Amino acid sequence: MKVEYDEDTCIGMFQCVAEWDAFEKDTSKGKAVLDGSEEVEGGLFVREVPEDAELDAKFAARSCPVDAITIYDDDGEQLIP
Repeated sequence: MKVEYDEDTCIGMFQCVAEWDAFEKDTSKGKAVLDGSEEVEGGLFVREVPEDAELDAKFAARSCPVDAITIYDDDGEQLIP
């Protein structure tokens, strides 16, 4: 499973931070940060989701009010949102 995070879309509500500890607050930017991710293009970050964190990652994606977080299965199929 993979998570994709669009920092440019993020509005800093930080619900994802409450759902999955891979997300952290960056109060200087007013955005969340996806720990352990790499930027694949301007403002778009990607990382693998450990098996024991899959449920938390899904909750983080569902809690985002602007759909800045997308979850993909191992075949690249979009699961959330």
